[in-house]
Amino acid sequence: MKRPDFMALALKEAEAAALRGEVPVGAVIASGATVIASAGNRTRELADPTAHAEILAIREACRKLSSERLTGHDLYVTLEPCAMCAGAISFARLRRLYFGATDEKGGAVVNGVRFFASPTCHHAPDIYPGIGESDAALLLKDFFRERRAP
Repeated sequence: MKRPDFMALALKEAEAAALRGEVPVGAVIASGATVIASAGNRTRELADPTAHAEILAIREACRKLSSERLTGHDLYVTLEPCAMCAGAISFARLRRLYFGATDEKGGAVVNGVRFFASPTCHHAPDIYPGIGESDAALLLKDFFRERRAP
């Protein structure tokens, strides 16, 4: 059986978020070749500043597995997680984090506070940046360009 392209699935979630008028970020949580949960941003739709793709995917995966820990699971997300999402990733004990585009303004993994390098971080996943970076960055640039156009 061919392993799914989890970042491509996360990009589809990001594209769906853009169609809803949300910032196009998508996330997938996987175990082996199985998708456990997937989500796109829904902050505007739900009027909830915590409804980032990563948080929604973590919530869904935890619900499905009846566990607050996602040990042995991997997260694929199209944009570098913010501090809030990095905290949730740590507390969920995700094994690996794969992300596409870096976020110089709001990212907290390789930019900003570098959450997982903090001495107060309880758990740091293995981190793989730049997976599908050009596609994720283009989706974000196009989204914001359309909103800024006169």
